[in-house]
Amino acid sequence: EADLVESGGGLVQPGGSLRLSCVTTGFVFRDYAKSWFRQVPGGKPELVACIAGRDHSTYYKSFAKGRFTISADDTKNMVILQMSALNADDTANYFCGATSYTCVGVMAGLVQYEYRGKGTQVTVSS
Repeated sequence: EADLVESGGGLVQPGGSLRLSCVTTGFVFRDYAKSWFRQVPGGKPELVACIAGRDHSTYYKSFAKGRFTISADDTKNMVILQMSALNADDTANYFCGATSYTCVGVMAGLVQYEYRGKGTQVTVSS
């Protein structure tokens, strides 16, 4: 059974940085594209970034470009989201997802994830 566990969230001031981690088990890590999503109460999951399973190609939504970096450590089955220049609009529950489909499909909205974690809360406030 697949399991994804996120950590690293918290309270940060505007302009600050956070590093989120997602440790995964129960599936072949490199066979899946991994993504970070965020969700506010009452809202739908919003894609942040995706990283391909094999070649680690990365894809970002426009709001994340230049501020967020997604990476993967195949030796630890871990996905990282490094976030900087955070603002109040970034406040949300951030969770990671995995899909056997491609990042191209994820970015096109054709698929989100087959597995997901519960998330870690990020609050940006002074």
